[in-house]
Amino acid sequence: MARIAGVDLPKKKRVEYGLTYIYGVGLHASRKILDATGIDYNKRVHELNEADVAAITKEIRASHMVEGDLRKKVAMDIKALMDIGSYRGLRHRRGLPVRGQKTKTNARTRKGKRKTVGAA
Repeated sequence: MARIAGVDLPKKKRVEYGLTYIYGVGLHASRKILDATGIDYNKRVHELNEADVAAITKEIRASHMVEGDLRKKVAMDIKALMDIGSYRGLRHRRGLPVRGQKTKTNARTRKGKRKTVGAA
């Protein structure tokens, strides 16, 4: 079982898709990591040896921010928006959509369950 950046990768998947289970690594970044380490995309995760896992781990540490560090950075960026009082920060604080979506009829996932007003 390959454990990289604190994440157990699924054994049966190809390595290029298995690496995307790490927060902060998408398909493009996964392919760049594999190119840098010289590992074939079609190799399965369970076929990786210790040297391959070590090479991937080293490459991720050297050139990518992933998992806890990335989550902390994103949270700090959102907190900074709220602290300076920007429009986006206010939308985050109120729990409303941030990127210009309409809220009259949609946005239920951000706003939560309907609160009926004036029903007798």
